[in-house]
Amino acid sequence: MKNILIVVDMQNDFIDGSLGTKEAVAILPNVARKINEYRQRGDKIIFTADTHFDNYLDTNEGKHLPVKHCIKGTDGWKISPKLDVGDSKIIEKPTFGYLEWKNEIENVDGLSIELIGLCTDICVVSNALILKATFPSATIKVDSTCCAGVTPSSHTSALTTMQMCQIEVM
Repeated sequence: MKNILIVVDMQNDFIDGSLGTKEAVAILPNVARKINEYRQRGDKIIFTADTHFDNYLDTNEGKHLPVKHCIKGTDGWKISPKLDVGDSKIIEKPTFGYLEWKNEIENVDGLSIELIGLCTDICVVSNALILKATFPSATIKVDSTCCAGVTPSSHTSALTTMQMCQIEVM
């Protein structure tokens, strides 16, 4: 499949839970529309789910961000019920970026990958850069209206970083 949408970490804890923001809540309708657009065309959609366990605060990440979030099995870990996951694959990732994209995506001529979701400045940018390095000939895009960062300024900074790395920011 040539067109792929990756929906990054649109989980309850990042939207209106322990690490939620008003900006994350505000992008929900845009994200839902984008998912519907890809689904209607029959394109592939992959969701990622930030996945931690009860020992999160003892991990390296937990020592730098001491807020329990996305603990597997909790409501905060679940993808927002306002989004249609359908039969899409959900990839559980224990850290910012997923390192096994080559196992999930076929590298075909004309490959186009679009990322949307949370947080622009952590997991979206990490995955966009990994995808660009893994598939250097692919078009990698990020829809800025379907992303939110930890803060509005860090969202903007992440978009600039991605543009500098030849990722198309829409």
